[in-house]
Amino acid sequence: MVTASFVPAAQAEEESRTAKSYWLHMNSSPTTDEMITAEASRRSYVVLNAWESDLAEKFKAANPKIQTFVYKDLSSTRSYACQNGVDDTDLPTGVGYCAADPSWFLLDQNGQRFEYDGYEGHWQMDVGNPAYQNAWADNVIASSRDVFDGVFMDNALFACDTYHDGVCPASYRTDESMRDAYRSMFANTRQKFVDAGLKTVANMSNARLHEGAWDSYVEYLDGGFDEWWLTFGDKDLLSEYPEGWSRQVAQITADEAKGKITWVQPHHSGAEQPFRYAFASYLLAAGSRAALSEIQETDRYDNASPWRAEYDWDLGEPAAAYYEVASNVFRRDFACGTVIVNANKTGSSAVTVRLPSVHTNEKGSSVRSVSLRGTTGTVLRKAC
Repeated sequence: MVTASFVPAAQAEEESRTAKSYWLHMNSSPTTDEMITAEASRRSYVVLNAWESDLAEKFKAANPKIQTFVYKDLSSTRSYACQNGVDDTDLPTGVGYCAADPSWFLLDQNGQRFEYDGYEGHWQMDVGNPAYQNAWADNVIASSRDVFDGVFMDNALFACDTYHDGVCPASYRTDESMRDAYRSMFANTRQKFVDAGLKTVANMSNARLHEGAWDSYVEYLDGGFDEWWLTFGDKDLLSEYPEGWSRQVAQITADEAKGKITWVQPHHSGAEQPFRYAFASYLLAAGSRAALSEIQETDRYDNASPWRAEYDWDLGEPAAAYYEVASNVFRRDFACGTVIVNANKTGSSAVTVRLPSVHTNEKGSSVRSVSLRGTTGTVLRKAC
């Protein structure tokens, strides 16, 4: 039977009664003061570019509690951000292309530098090199301290051939050696960010494919972001298997137990099944720090994701952790509701779960039981 660890009492006391969400505003799309005011009041986190410090100030003015993060790629430097031999003042990375020491670039077996497939002008760097680590951290801190609350570290990678399929760097010929390099970077720079008062959240997409990888990175961070979480499209929903549903939900459970942040991002068009499956799965594990935001188009980081009425539902305090009520069917009880997820394969037979009292389903109907097919979920409310 799969269950989650019980939420510590001290943590339960501070848990939010409603869902948390975030805004990844990384495409430099236009904003208005009205947009910022509206989103600042309901998002817990916002990610901005280094050249958007004015927006960070506006978000803080609208809501002093919102946490602002600056985008910085861990793993690349950008040649397009260097003009006539001079790097831009505000960079999307921690090290400028023109200022970078040649020894900091990763090389293939033929001594050639790696440019990210599909991302022109992104050159992969050696995150295991101590000189690169220190330069990256020092530059990011110098430009971000007293401007942002934290740093969003993009591209914390797990596989040695990421962005160049089938070809690993000469320095890191195995996935484990590549992961060792990232753990080294996080461990060696951790105290710098702590001393600067900057939180760190890394993009750890596909961590579920590597046992223990998520926790081994978060150990040296303040949290993690899963860019592809549970739903990869309207009809491509992650069910339970060794690298599946439970691995991704466990990211939230483990982080909440350690007082760390988790951002999860389901991909879908807004269709009912993927939304309810992802939202219910999020609520099974979420405590006071995890946040969810949907995305409809990959890398479309402009306007804020739609705000759902369900995000404002008050379920009250959780009674305990989620638990299994049937094979791969999970439930969590709250003071004012119940959340149930069927993580079996899409299209599998419905499982009926009976409730001890009358609940209200998403359509406003009163129910004493629910029947859920595979990869579906429900969030039910009750009087309290």
